Amino acid sequence: MAKQKKSKFWDIVARLILRNKIGILLGIITITILLSTQWKYMRFTYTEANLLPDDHEVNIEYNNFLKIFGEEGNLIVLGVKDSTLFTVEKLNAWNSLSDSFRASKEVESVVSIKDLQKLVKNTEAQKFDLEPFIKDSVKTSKDIAILQNELFNQYPFYDNFLFNTETKTVRTAIYLKKELVNTAARKDFVIETLMKKVKVFEDTYNLDVRVSGMPYIRTLNAQNIVDEIGMFVLAALAITSLIFFLFFRSFRATFISLIVVCIGVMWTLGILGLLKYEITVLTALIPPLIIVIGIPNCIFLINKYQHEVKLHGNKVKSLQRVITKVGNATLMTNVTTASGFATFIITESKLLKEFGVVASLSILAIFILCLLIIPIIYTFLPYPKDRHLEHLNKRWIGGFVDWTVRMVKEKRIAIYSTTLGLIIVCIIGIYKIKVSGSLIEDMPKKAEFFSDIRFFEEEFNGIMPMEVMIDTKRKKGVMKSTTLKRMNELEDLIIETPELSRPISVVSLVKYSKQAYYNGNPKYYQLPTKQEEAFILPYAKNSTSGETNLLNNFVDSTGQYARITTFMKDIGTDKMERIEENLLNKINNVFPEERYNVSITGKALVFQKGTKYLVNNLALSLSLAIFLISLFMAYMFRSFRMIIVSLIPNLLPLVVTAGLMGYIGVPIKPSTILVFSIAFGISVDDTIHFLAKYRQELQANNWKIKKSVYAALRETGVSMFYTSIVLFFGFSVFTISSFGGTVALGALVSVTLLFAMLSNLLLLPSLLLSLERSIANKQILKKPTINIIPIDSDDEDVLEESEEKK
Repeated sequence: MAKQKKSKFWDIVARLILRNKIGILLGIITITILLSTQWKYMRFTYTEANLLPDDHEVNIEYNNFLKIFGEEGNLIVLGVKDSTLFTVEKLNAWNSLSDSFRASKEVESVVSIKDLQKLVKNTEAQKFDLEPFIKDSVKTSKDIAILQNELFNQYPFYDNFLFNTETKTVRTAIYLKKELVNTAARKDFVIETLMKKVKVFEDTYNLDVRVSGMPYIRTLNAQNIVDEIGMFVLAALAITSLIFFLFFRSFRATFISLIVVCIGVMWTLGILGLLKYEITVLTALIPPLIIVIGIPNCIFLINKYQHEVKLHGNKVKSLQRVITKVGNATLMTNVTTASGFATFIITESKLLKEFGVVASLSILAIFILCLLIIPIIYTFLPYPKDRHLEHLNKRWIGGFVDWTVRMVKEKRIAIYSTTLGLIIVCIIGIYKIKVSGSLIEDMPKKAEFFSDIRFFEEEFNGIMPMEVMIDTKRKKGVMKSTTLKRMNELEDLIIETPELSRPISVVSLVKYSKQAYYNGNPKYYQLPTKQEEAFILPYAKNSTSGETNLLNNFVDSTGQYARITTFMKDIGTDKMERIEENLLNKINNVFPEERYNVSITGKALVFQKGTKYLVNNLALSLSLAIFLISLFMAYMFRSFRMIIVSLIPNLLPLVVTAGLMGYIGVPIKPSTILVFSIAFGISVDDTIHFLAKYRQELQANNWKIKKSVYAALRETGVSMFYTSIVLFFGFSVFTISSFGGTVALGALVSVTLLFAMLSNLLLLPSLLLSLERSIANKQILKKPTINIIPIDSDDEDVLEESEEKK
């Protein structure tokens, strides 16, 4: 009766699976086909990852800015630093290249040297007329000399925008249409038009053209993500199947496992499409993750099947025991792994929430697929050959397990000393960890567009936009002299900040207006005095470029809001916080709160704030993972002491990894934040297997603790080693990525899981032996809520006889 109760549920599951083979296979095929129809809804992200909740004040400020001034990240820049550009042929060709982009439907406007306009005073109309620097084309070297003198010596308004007066670097600005900049049209323009034309120009005139700007960077970055999905999947399949084959020496078993994980990947992509989620740098990791996590499931199930066949030779009985005895344990370990990923759902970050949802659903899906497909396929196949079962007797694996047993028996003090030493050293390392909120830090360092980013940082102090928006709280308040002077004071601070580029705003236009009023004399590039305002400001207000008033680039249509645009270098969170603090102090001193609302925003700042937000939520996410798994342990073992003992060997690898990050200089950032919850959710699987087997051995060995610990260690050591090796090399696949964050994620999770294996094989049994009297309470461990590893029939008979004697 006891046997029936313990295995009733899984006996029913086994019967259902083995008696409905055809129906289940048809069902899996049907679901796979249905999910594959959702692939068409998968979308690749066309914007940076927004790490903040939609209702966060930083997002609200940014969206308010976009509502008033439109998309600020729509600028692509082309740059050339080459003295030979200033020849008649090459300069005209450069201007023609810039002109050619105007015809593209995705382009709103193009500003190049040829488009630069001089403000020329029109006294009669009381406005400035615009006169081009180059009317048609340059015809002689004398024309070029005149142009260079004007550009580099007489018009500071354009300095650091289209040229650098010190290095003579020249660039062209291409503004994409704001409504298209975050759509697939941007990719078409960048890949099919921009890059091809630039390549032809470079080859023809032997000039090195640098290209950058947020739309360009996003496009190539997204393309790298897409390219790497296939690379990761193939690499994960290759390395995990190779390791699997080396363990089992069976093409049949390897092929079955590949079928299972490939279907799992198809389901994952279907879930992404079904939920209409974008493929980001994080969700792109899920398909290979499913392969890496799915293969250990296959190892457990196939290993158990082959062990049973070797034991008694009955195929049906073997498959039934695979489901009843391994199914429950595999379910529990997959649930804990899914829980580690699911904790990201509570972060309120859309990016991490989507990652958590898809990853946790996919992990549960791969478990179901493994449990259904593997036993069913083996019902149609002949018995394994003797050579397929040889791995069950591998001496080198036995040698590794014997070493762990010997260490636990004889070197427990050394294990504790090493653990304590590691903790102390790693805590010191943790204090060295830095936080990084860089938009470009994880981008491929070897990519050409990354070196172009550094080029523009050096020549023009960055390409990542930062905006200051001034609300004067009244219409036409921007052009008041007091507002312009306050803005000028703030701009002086921005100019003094080496990490920021020279700002451009309505202040720059008003200064240029005064210069133009005094016939272009550069010494008058300054704000008008009180007396000059009356006759200079009307000129600025009336100046137009074609159909567009020049003020519209810097002031909204009501004249209430103004913007100051600057660009920032790729800097760390600490520097950015210092710069923001300095700017806010200046703003508070210069702009009275009762008269102005001033906010600092822009994509770079939003990303910085998002990183800090995630770091603050890291503790919450990890704490939830620990809490959920602790509840799970409590539900299984009904022992608070066992919870503590089980958590110690799994928290230790996290401390080691955090310390390692501090020592080798890997910062906390959106990609590396994932490491801790993922690794904890996976590493605790070994603990569950070991403790479940330990409890079983205690019952079988009449509560003899030492004998039970060593028996559990020998029994689970092999499977822990197999799965840990697969996981280690599986996650190592991510180190081939060109994205720094993905490389760090793969390397850190791999190292963490390796430490977790050693911790569970050495520290956990050592703790059980050292604390044996306080932990091994019969009443606590006798009847668990969940029987993780059902007892074999022979062992169960022995236990029942023992119970009857008592």
